[in-house]
Amino acid sequence: MKNCIAFVLDGKVVEVAFGTTSLFTPTTTVLNYLRGLPHHRGVKEGCAEGDCGACTVVVGELTAAKKVEYRAVNSCMLFLPMLHGKQLITVENLKGPAGELHPVQQALVNAHGSQCGYCTPGIVMTLFALYKSASKPSREEIADTLAGNLCRCTGYRPLLEAAAEACSGDGRDEFAKDEARVVDLLNSIPCEGISISSGEQCYDQPASLNACLALLEKRPDAIVVNGATDVALRVTKEFEVLPQIIDCSRIDELREVASDSGALTIGAGVRVSEVMKIVRHDFPAFHQMLELFAAGQIRNVATLGGNVGTASPVGDALPVLIAYGASFILRSRKGTRTVRAAEFVRGYRKTERRTDELITSIVLPRPSARTKIRFYKVSKRRNLDIATVSAAFKLDLDRGGRVDDIVLVYGGMADCTKRSVTTEGFLKGKPWDRRYVEEAQRLVDNDFSPISDVRGSAEFRRIAARNLLLKFWSETNV
Repeated sequence: MKNCIAFVLDGKVVEVAFGTTSLFTPTTTVLNYLRGLPHHRGVKEGCAEGDCGACTVVVGELTAAKKVEYRAVNSCMLFLPMLHGKQLITVENLKGPAGELHPVQQALVNAHGSQCGYCTPGIVMTLFALYKSASKPSREEIADTLAGNLCRCTGYRPLLEAAAEACSGDGRDEFAKDEARVVDLLNSIPCEGISISSGEQCYDQPASLNACLALLEKRPDAIVVNGATDVALRVTKEFEVLPQIIDCSRIDELREVASDSGALTIGAGVRVSEVMKIVRHDFPAFHQMLELFAAGQIRNVATLGGNVGTASPVGDALPVLIAYGASFILRSRKGTRTVRAAEFVRGYRKTERRTDELITSIVLPRPSARTKIRFYKVSKRRNLDIATVSAAFKLDLDRGGRVDDIVLVYGGMADCTKRSVTTEGFLKGKPWDRRYVEEAQRLVDNDFSPISDVRGSAEFRRIAARNLLLKFWSETNV
């Protein structure tokens, strides 16, 4: 589709046109679009960076089984073209045909969990997505779901009770009754890629991998996104105009997952919320990291490939991927190559990916039974916070209890994710006991020159990095 997108809102297909005379640009956020409509102003802007949840809406998307899957997302970080072919649901859409409250809303009233009109709509939408996707969730699941909604004016207990009450049934509501009609509406929207040219911006959303690779050759300066939860901040916080964007979120080939006895291969376009389910049992340290990765609204949009592609020096995914010995598959029209995760980042926000290449998948080798891998994150709060220091460690001991192989990876300690090679070299071949680990702690400083910033001083980072190594020893000295 050219200069036009279509999605379902208020029970009908809505088309939005772009161009030099349009009110909208390709990087207009869904939040700002909704705030411009007369009857969808329940959604609010609080932080404009995915922290507060006041802007939460729900996106419905067709699954392979032709069912609608509902996901809570931050509308402040979602570009309008990302709605193409999907259903957009706001708090105004929840009322019943006679104006009655949705079960989630009624539960909040019953539990005295409703608060001011600024944050409550976002909480309602988060719980609505949970209502449609989970039956009888545990208290831990409910708490994790609500982690992306910062406001707690009424306290935690009423919100947890309301969620438990609402989700105790089978998820039936007016949306379930109307699902067949909505599926037909979504099927009526052309599913091919979209191409938008709006003044000084070009936005392409190819529908196939080959089409995307052709665009990469044509537009080497384009910003490549697959979720855009990092790039969106350049628009919402820096008010930057992004001239060229290639959005890979519609490419099915990037959402494929393959598994065998030797490795797990995850498509670069698999959302983080799905990756959590995939790695839960076989890659526990990876799952542990993802539990601390932002919150549900961001995990429902962000992708694994998008996260590693940003090459953030404090990104949580890259340290644990390096510890697992992961590698990335990069593809261009000229061919395919494999790059080890440890060699992927070359400096601050610089990677081995050429401008004509795309990260298509991440390959995770299955560790042996004797391999011990841990992930640690030091931050000011557990959820929704950038790490002050992060670390992922891997250890293999020989039969005599000596270090056969060790990998110590740190984030937040340099301009990019980096291994402490001096410390690794010292520990290799030595007994895994506290005396040598304490000696090794002092060597960590030799590999890093951290900076002081708002999250922590350089000295704090050094102390934290050393102490994480001792913590690793205490957890693995069994």
